[in-house]
Amino acid sequence: MLTTADFKRGLVIQLDNAPCLILDYTTQSPSARGGNTLVKAKYRNLLTAQVLEKTFKAGDKVDEADFERRKGQFLYPSGDGGVFMDLENYEQYEIGEELFEPIQGYLLEGADVQLGVFQGRVVSIDPPMIVELNVTETAPAIKNATATAQTKEALLETGLRIQVPGYLETGERIKVDTREGRFVSRA
Repeated sequence: MLTTADFKRGLVIQLDNAPCLILDYTTQSPSARGGNTLVKAKYRNLLTAQVLEKTFKAGDKVDEADFERRKGQFLYPSGDGGVFMDLENYEQYEIGEELFEPIQGYLLEGADVQLGVFQGRVVSIDPPMIVELNVTETAPAIKNATATAQTKEALLETGLRIQVPGYLETGERIKVDTREGRFVSRA
C-alpha cells in the first residue's frame, strides 16, 4: 500500500483495476482551519491510454500496481504491430497497432526499449529518449541562410518525417528526441 506522500512522477499505481502512470501531481493546503490537504494527481491509464485527473485527501492509501519495467528489444514489424523480446527471460510479445504506431518511427530492428509489463501483458513501450537515425531524403542544403533559423522537412530511414536545419543533407546521421519528435543534433 502506498499513500499520497509517496506520489512522484513516473510512479505506477492501481486505480479501478488498471495500472496508472502518474504524470504530475500538486498539493493544495486549504486556508480553512481543520481542512484536509488535497493531492491532485494527473495520470495516464496504461490500458486505455486515457489521461485523467483525480483528487485525493492527504494520507489516502492506494494500491501499487503489479507493474514491472523490463529491458526489451524491438525485433521486427509484423502487420500493423511489432514483435518485441524481453531481454530478461527472452519471451517474445506481439504488440498491436495502438502501442506500436506512436513509436515505430523511432525504432530500427534491434533497438533497445523499455517494456512495461502488467499481469504478464505488455501495456507500455518506451523507446530511448534520444535515437540516432539516417536522413534518407531531404532538400539540398540552403546556402547563406544564416540570418534566420530555417528548417526543412527530412525523411528518415524509419519513414519518420521531421523538421531539420537547412544545412543538413541526405545521408547524414542525426539524433532525434523521441518525446517531442524533433531534431537534436548531428550524430
